[in-house]
Amino acid sequence: MSYKVRFWEIRERPDRRKGFEVRWTVSGQEKSESFLTKGLAESRRSKLMTAARDGEPFDIRTGLPASEIRALKQRTTWYVLSREYIAQRWDRTPGNTRRTLADALATIAPAFVEPGVTYSAPRVLRRALYSWAYNKIAWKSDPPEEWQSALAWLERHSLPVSALEDPDTLRRGLDALCRKVDGTAAAAKTVKWKKAAVNEVFGVAVERGYFLHSPLSGLRWRAPEVADEVDPDCVPNPTQVARLLAAVKVLPGRGPHLHAFFGCMYYAAMRPAEVIPLQKSQCRLPESGWGLLHLKGGVVTAGKEWTNDGAVHEIHSLKRRAVKATRPVPIPPVLVRMLREHIWCFGVAPDGRLFRNAAGNYIDASAYGLTWRRAREAALTLDEHALELAKRPYDLRHAGISFWLASGVDPAECARRAGQGIQVLFRHYAKFLAEARNHANSLIEESMRRWEEATDSSESALAGSWPGNAPEQLVRAGTPVGGIGTKVVFRLAA
Repeated sequence: MSYKVRFWEIRERPDRRKGFEVRWTVSGQEKSESFLTKGLAESRRSKLMTAARDGEPFDIRTGLPASEIRALKQRTTWYVLSREYIAQRWDRTPGNTRRTLADALATIAPAFVEPGVTYSAPRVLRRALYSWAYNKIAWKSDPPEEWQSALAWLERHSLPVSALEDPDTLRRGLDALCRKVDGTAAAAKTVKWKKAAVNEVFGVAVERGYFLHSPLSGLRWRAPEVADEVDPDCVPNPTQVARLLAAVKVLPGRGPHLHAFFGCMYYAAMRPAEVIPLQKSQCRLPESGWGLLHLKGGVVTAGKEWTNDGAVHEIHSLKRRAVKATRPVPIPPVLVRMLREHIWCFGVAPDGRLFRNAAGNYIDASAYGLTWRRAREAALTLDEHALELAKRPYDLRHAGISFWLASGVDPAECARRAGQGIQVLFRHYAKFLAEARNHANSLIEESMRRWEEATDSSESALAGSWPGNAPEQLVRAGTPVGGIGTKVVFRLAA
């Protein structure tokens, strides 16, 4: 875009059918439009000059003012815009994120249609959007006939981008994010990340000139509240963790192999994705004392439909870290023994991985999830089941971090070992941090009490060494009567 715009007089060309030509330059590049009559040409020239006088930038490539470029773009439908976004974002996006974006856009697209129209088979439409329209890999082949009908319907009825500046239309779309296909309420966390994905599409639309600013920015709409804070009732204490790990170890089948797997999640507060690719070369396991793990990345199940090479899993860097970043995590002797025992009993995979399935591949979430459910059934009481104690394997990570905090470990060090920001730690573990603060307050209060007792003793000893009422006279005069080290103590007169 450029503000360097100059206009020429209308040129008449009798040899052409449209013989009146409007000419102007944008940043030195000549542009022109031809009209049948001089009146039409003058009207067009006047409109362009008004845009220039109003301070609008002009597009160097087309020569049009920004308002006209935006008007042309706003004829584009939401369906086309959202697919343009997927095409632009796809190559620099990991498979798991691709799937997340597709799910979010497939949810909101059927709501951004003309008022009063709905597709007769909503599940078919959702599947066509998720599996084909928003999956660039699937574009290599035509969709099934049933999906073609659903997508053709959406193309006809999808709203133009200009209609999305209407608050009621936006609310209708965002409300759709709060519901599943069957009409029941979606989980608050699901709504949160779907809303974030849609917000990013609008942000790119602003960047590309579809809007001056995101219509979502001033919209009065509130998503369901997400309970980020970890519930202490769901977090097992060390005794309960010991029972659960013992139950895993004696389970038939894959139980003994996953004993150290779950141990890493508790004693090192590792994410499952970080445990899955853990290699022997990353482990420092001395015969006694503390060990050390050098974490380098994680493995995420994305699905072969969403990865470039058709693999089910993707190897990622550490969460929110640079590609080659590492995270050293000290591990206590109990986990050192568990890992040494695991290596002795099961060895390692050809690539050095400690944990693998029967075929030697990565362990699936469904596999270790099933083992965990069986361990809970064997180890927990009915009351503990009712509290949903340690319902997910991920609760072991919560238990590990909360135990560090309750033990008085500095929150910044807890965050570093867990591989998360200090703000995230404070938000998720507020209740456990409150317990740590109470413990710290007790320590400070006890120290203050000891110093006060020492101060009172020193003052009493000094007062007894003065004849008569000398200390009282000195106090009235503002003279110091005692001190501890370099600290001088005064007693104020009444």
